[in-house]
Amino acid sequence: MRPCSLGGRLPLLDPAKLSETQRKVYDRTVATMVPWADAAHFQSRTADGRLIGPFNPVLFAPEMSSCFADLQAAEARYTPLSERVRQVVILAVGAVWKADYELYAHSAVALEAGLSEAAIRSLADGGSSEDLSDEERVAQRFVRQLTAEHHVDEPLYRAAEAAFGREGLVAMTFLAGCYQVVCSLLNAFEIPAPAHEASSLVE
Repeated sequence: MRPCSLGGRLPLLDPAKLSETQRKVYDRTVATMVPWADAAHFQSRTADGRLIGPFNPVLFAPEMSSCFADLQAAEARYTPLSERVRQVVILAVGAVWKADYELYAHSAVALEAGLSEAAIRSLADGGSSEDLSDEERVAQRFVRQLTAEHHVDEPLYRAAEAAFGREGLVAMTFLAGCYQVVCSLLNAFEIPAPAHEASSLVE
């Protein structure tokens, strides 16, 4: 896949031609998100340093993106949710949105977090899995219903509250909201997963 096509409807911005404000966002991304992506074995930039996935469109709105990055960092730092549950939530959101890059990236992250390949495939398809714990299945159902139907019915809400508590549900809702923003960016600009790197887990 040609580097320019990885931007979807947006050009991949050249790091050498960024404004000062864009450069701050770029440098923060390279210092934080790129090492995280590398550790999880998914591609976040091209060989010449251009950011791909949701990391490119944020450069077009650097001030807002900087604040959003602060929210994402706070969510990851202060959440009471386990990393496995976080990845269940993120994949559940991505499945509703059918956001290729998000499913590609977080399938890799979920594997690193200890989810099985079968569970990841099922989550990416919008389902659950016997490989998930009872609490993880409740999280998937809660987030999927909230994302797809924009409400949560009372029995499911009570089951989720029993599993995670009120604080956990608020954290889960923040996390789901963050990734709806990510998926909005990916889908609005038709940003693909890199074909040569795409995981078989989401094919």
